[in-house]
Amino acid sequence: MNPTHQAPALLTTSTPFARGYDNLHIERLLLITYENDCPPCFRPVHDSQAHLPDDELRLFPCLFNDDFALISEGQSIPEGLDECCQSTGLVRQVIYAVMGEVLSERHHVGDLYSLEEAQAMVHRLNFETGHYSRAWEISTAHLPDEAMLCLEAWVSHSAPRQTGLLFELFTLPDCVGIGCKLIGTPWTDENLLNIEGNRYSSLRQEQLDAGTPEALVNVLYLAALADVRLLIFDPDAAVLDGLAIFDE
Repeated sequence: MNPTHQAPALLTTSTPFARGYDNLHIERLLLITYENDCPPCFRPVHDSQAHLPDDELRLFPCLFNDDFALISEGQSIPEGLDECCQSTGLVRQVIYAVMGEVLSERHHVGDLYSLEEAQAMVHRLNFETGHYSRAWEISTAHLPDEAMLCLEAWVSHSAPRQTGLLFELFTLPDCVGIGCKLIGTPWTDENLLNIEGNRYSSLRQEQLDAGTPEALVNVLYLAALADVRLLIFDPDAAVLDGLAIFDE
């Protein structure tokens, strides 16, 4: 059997299991216009003026640089700060930007016009576990026949199979499926160094040396990278777009 799509490269920074956002937070930004032919820019208000309410920021002239903005009318500016700002403009709107992370990469989720609206969005996107989903059910087509036979041999006993390789196997007899519980996720170098004292490359080699099929090692890594904790292989489940599929 051959994969219809090449398996993802080792230590990839992308995985089809990634869903939702981590570290959702809100940043208050000023939408500033300046010079007729320049597009608007966004800057946070300087810490010295962070206490100002929105109505004391909106439609006020400002000084700004690449890092922050200062309201220049009706507000005192700490000595020397004005010299750090080379540009002048007008604050057109106060924006509450919702930011998040996907696989440690910063993403801009959306802009709202009040703190309450932004907090409501974060509440809707957040889950009690802090994750979109930590359980997945995918088709057995994502593993070649020899890998499935290996899994079936491992779970042939009634007790769960403890591999010592940061995953455990269990059976689902009613659906002829096999489940994997992933341990110590996410399998990033940083996290594995903290809990195991070794990088992912060492864990991968241990899994391969123990006879774990390479195709299974690849799938488990992509799932663990997205902090998946339960992964079920079911012949009746849907395929996951972007993940290698094995055909006859």
